[in-house]
Amino acid sequence: MARCIGGNKIEIVPYECPTMEPVTCANGKNPVLVYDYYHCCQHYECDCECEGWGDPHYITFDGKYYSYQGNCTYYLMKEITPMHGLEILIENVHCDPTEDVSCPRALIVNYGAQSIKLINFNLGGRPDLKAFKNEDVENLRLPYWKDGVKVMSTNINLVLEILRLNVVVKFGRTGFSINLPYKYFGGNTQGHCGTCSNNQDDDCRLPSGTVAENCGVMADDWLLKKDKGKTGCIPKRTPPQKPCKQNPDSVCELLKDPSGAFAECHSQISPDNFYKGCVFDSCYVHNRAVECTSLETYAAACAEIGICIDWRKYTNICASNCPSGKIYKSCGPADQPSCEDNPNDPVMNYTTEGCYCPEGMKLFSKESNICVKSCGCLDPNGKPREFNETFEYKCQACVCDESTKTVICKPKTCPPAALPRCMDPGFVLVNQTDPSNPCCNVHVCQCQSHACPDINMNCDVGFMPNISVPEGKCCPESTCEPKRVCVLNDVEYQPDSSVPGQKCENCFCSSSSSSGGLMEIKCEKQQCKETCRRGFEYKKPNSDDCCGTCVQTQCVFIVNGNETLLKEGETWSPPENKCESKTCVKNGETLTVTSKQIICPAFQESNCKNDTIQTAANGCCKICVEKEKACSLVSRTTPINYNGCQSELNMPSCEGSCDTFTKYSDAAGAMEHSCSCCKERSASNRTVTLACNDGAHVQFTYVHVEECGCGHTECTTPAALHVRRKRRFTLQ
Repeated sequence: MARCIGGNKIEIVPYECPTMEPVTCANGKNPVLVYDYYHCCQHYECDCECEGWGDPHYITFDGKYYSYQGNCTYYLMKEITPMHGLEILIENVHCDPTEDVSCPRALIVNYGAQSIKLINFNLGGRPDLKAFKNEDVENLRLPYWKDGVKVMSTNINLVLEILRLNVVVKFGRTGFSINLPYKYFGGNTQGHCGTCSNNQDDDCRLPSGTVAENCGVMADDWLLKKDKGKTGCIPKRTPPQKPCKQNPDSVCELLKDPSGAFAECHSQISPDNFYKGCVFDSCYVHNRAVECTSLETYAAACAEIGICIDWRKYTNICASNCPSGKIYKSCGPADQPSCEDNPNDPVMNYTTEGCYCPEGMKLFSKESNICVKSCGCLDPNGKPREFNETFEYKCQACVCDESTKTVICKPKTCPPAALPRCMDPGFVLVNQTDPSNPCCNVHVCQCQSHACPDINMNCDVGFMPNISVPEGKCCPESTCEPKRVCVLNDVEYQPDSSVPGQKCENCFCSSSSSSGGLMEIKCEKQQCKETCRRGFEYKKPNSDDCCGTCVQTQCVFIVNGNETLLKEGETWSPPENKCESKTCVKNGETLTVTSKQIICPAFQESNCKNDTIQTAANGCCKICVEKEKACSLVSRTTPINYNGCQSELNMPSCEGSCDTFTKYSDAAGAMEHSCSCCKERSASNRTVTLACNDGAHVQFTYVHVEECGCGHTECTTPAALHVRRKRRFTLQ
């Protein structure tokens, strides 16, 4: 140390460095060796790293684990006392259609006057990563470097570095990490990532400065104010409460496998928190790719301490899916080498997994994403070209010029073209591309159908035009070829069809031709059939006819499987049923059988006088001499009304007179009475459905009379009536 003692004199005093004390980092990371304010002595400090992944799970700067499913925009890191002008926010969105969980969609880094948003447009599969500036207005072309901020892409991750502060922010498939040096941010951070103090007790700090018991409760209070009331944003969130059901084929077990891919890192960084988050995702998120974020985040933590793990080859759902021409590396430079590298440009020393050029190759440019073995030019199609290499592009002669490092093209020259004479019909002179030299044109005689003359399409009956283009010709020519038909009197007949012939001849068009031309007509003498079926008689032909005809003389019908004949006007009834009859009737020239069924009127023997029942003249129905006003069955339509439900029934009843008399009995010395009443002899109960006014239906049972008759009953006569009317009695 130099000290001014006066008189323009300086005293040099040796500066003694304190003894370096070992430090244990609360976040499980290795401490780093840093210089003091005078850059003379060194001591250990614990840099702060905050990680988030899945739906989502957090590990604070000091290593405290918690989960939080808020789907709004929140502060991940904000300075308690503004010193460096840095704040980082996270934008969470609902990421599962069946569960109430959220995933990180974007990180917003505000530093000084710059606001850069790192966003993933495809949460469910291969990441679609882009960087924007100033509220999504400007889409950044990566790599980006301005005002001390550099942004790179490795196809799997976006990496942002603030060079002056040694701040590194990584954002990838639903996961992120934030690395802050303790010397700049120690004890001065708050938000979802907690306080960078190497002490987990104050990680759940609220904006008021008090500390909550649970970081999941604390996280609600770091909502971005302008997100309040935003569609879909629910400020207060509670974790899922239903029982956990982990996928049976979950990749989470890879994290804790003692002999698996991550075994080498277990002694340095515990996989417990990452395993806990992976199991949670397996239970509540149907998208299996979200499980990969726990493995991806743990692998990144291991890579930071120098343990590179090629873990993606152990599972299919977490494959790297690098584009063609790139290879996957678990640890590679975030700032990939390219032909445009300038030794004076700042280099991002941060390593990350990603898709890289194969060994011995580098990027043609930071923006091209094309790997080349040697630097040169890119042609207009994006294909790499070496210096001084010549090639052809769109009929231009091009060269990769080494002095300008650009492609220079000049039009190609073509030889003079000869003009042929086109003589044959249909050929016209046209200008077309030279097959041997596609960049030049030649004149050729080309066939064009519109230049051909009209064709004569007329052919004789039985022939059709055949249009063909002879070999080497352009225009079609027509020839008449025979059809597969017969021709008679300028009429075409198809093979096997009938053709008019001489009297008593049967002619037809054959399907063969002896000359190779039209089909031949063949004729045979007509054979007459004189045998007729039953009910018909053969009638000899007239002088103008070749053959006679079968004329119907009787009706034919089937009885019990046998044919039965009836002459015209004759009637037949089956012996067992005289009510049915069949009659042979002539209709024009045709005899047909008509059927008739006799419907007998209602008949009740009880209404007949004794010994008067007999068969009617038709042999079918029964008739008798009816009793006068005899007791009989009468059918009437009767309305029914029951509890507001109605219907009409055809209800039989008994009506009519029975033998009833009153006479003086000499033996008894008094009037003798004999009473007989018309009543039912047999009846049964029947049930019907009645319709009600409210639309309902009820069942109603009534007595249905089936047979009526006279039955004896007692006669009672009032005494007064007996005195006044001795000669006439009435029974009711």
